[in-house]
Amino acid sequence: MVSVDAQRTIFRGFDGINLVADVRGDTDAWPVLFLHGGGQTRHAWGKTAELVAERGWRTISLDQRGHGESDWAKNGDYSFTAFCADCIAVVDQLEKPPVLVGASLGGMAAMLAEGTSDREVSSGLVLVDIAPKSNPEGIKKIQDFMRSGVNGFDSLEDAAAAIAAYTPQRKRKTNPEGLMKVLRERDGKWYWHWDPKVIMQDRTEVVANRFLGLLDVAMGNILVPTMVVRGELSDVVTQAGIDLLVSRLPDITVVEVAGAAHMIAGDQNDEFTNAVNIFLDDRIRPLVSKRS
Repeated sequence: MVSVDAQRTIFRGFDGINLVADVRGDTDAWPVLFLHGGGQTRHAWGKTAELVAERGWRTISLDQRGHGESDWAKNGDYSFTAFCADCIAVVDQLEKPPVLVGASLGGMAAMLAEGTSDREVSSGLVLVDIAPKSNPEGIKKIQDFMRSGVNGFDSLEDAAAAIAAYTPQRKRKTNPEGLMKVLRERDGKWYWHWDPKVIMQDRTEVVANRFLGLLDVAMGNILVPTMVVRGELSDVVTQAGIDLLVSRLPDITVVEVAGAAHMIAGDQNDEFTNAVNIFLDDRIRPLVSKRS
């Protein structure tokens, strides 16, 4: 049986930035690239990447620029186009066009990468609670949560309380080991493990007006099999956003995960993983098996 133990790997992103990833599975297997949401790290996927690798895929869970162990952008560029460029740069190092699994910010980067490039980028898309149209109130909650730790927390318990306030649908627990994956201690305080400049710009899972034309072009060029996974309790993705994606993408499936809000993989990891595996087995494996 192929080992699915995580191998810490460094990829080169756009403009030479170093991006850290956990890679699992057979090196010859078809790749699945996981892109987390804003303010998260590669650990946000729970056991999904491990279980997908066990089914014969090569999984790459990436810390996006400014997050986790990856480099912070020296020029402070955390635009959608920068994340998109990083995605394409990593794809170029995988030898095969991967399936892109993107949550929120990661989903937007995946859409732009697939839909604005003039060459093959991916074999399929999984968009996790992201759509072109979002609920402003839900976005504000994300922004408030991300800003909650900009000045640091006095204790891990304070950080756990902030997480609990943002995710009331989850059973509250203070897991020091889990929190250490998203927090770092400096001068006696605990800080989220990402560059504060990420939240100081005019986008957090929301496309600024100046990018709407680019996103429209992207939607018109996405032809690969696509699955949108929506959280039943999400206050971010609107039905209008889902309807727009369904009207523009020719090969799209919509799945709703019961009991999950915006951070689906964290809320209902088993159900999310099952949806991803079904999509990969039914829609992607028959296509890539002809190319392997």
